[in-house]
Amino acid sequence: MFILKRQDVEISSVQHPKRDQKIPILSYQGQTFRLINVFSAAQAEDARAYWRDLTDNQGKACILLEEPERFSIWGKVALEKLHEEGGDGGSKGVFFVQAVLLLLQTVYFDVEDLLGSRQVSAFEKDVIDVFKQWHFPHTDSKEAVNQLLTADPLASKQLPDWQEHHLNTMLQELHRIGKAYFGNDSFVDRAMDALQDMPDGDRNQFVGWLNQSPLGKLWAAR
Repeated sequence: MFILKRQDVEISSVQHPKRDQKIPILSYQGQTFRLINVFSAAQAEDARAYWRDLTDNQGKACILLEEPERFSIWGKVALEKLHEEGGDGGSKGVFFVQAVLLLLQTVYFDVEDLLGSRQVSAFEKDVIDVFKQWHFPHTDSKEAVNQLLTADPLASKQLPDWQEHHLNTMLQELHRIGKAYFGNDSFVDRAMDALQDMPDGDRNQFVGWLNQSPLGKLWAAR
């Protein structure tokens, strides 16, 4: 539909009608769009291909937003419809959240073990910045973030209610941050190995979903 720059649009958030979370909303010429996916600056071709597939092949009204450090794709939605539908925007099973948290925690502990306490504190701050920028629910306190970074997600009964765009964003940003700390993507194999702790069926479904998205290339999903 459109390829736009940050100065062309207004980005805000609305309260989720059923949950204690904010939904990112992009406004352009009186129309509203909600976040679908995020890509790094290095994934320009993937972002454009994904956007073209949504618009040309699936007939969806989408915006590709080009920024210096990232590309993001937003799908058209009426705010009243968003409230009527409960704002789901692509709910996934609990084990999808568990898988993403396992990846996040493995990279976090790798930074701590291999790079030291100063670097792990900086890594935690970078993750908090992602949570704030993209309005992740249940991340508004240091205690909540620490819980996400350290508590076993396979045993926890208080997992965050993340939607598909949260999962996409976390995987995208986690890869970007990890590569910045390690200088390469050596952390990917170790992180993916952590998924072996999941039940086979849950892990296979998550990896299958990952393989169908451009993120599969980043995480070498298998």
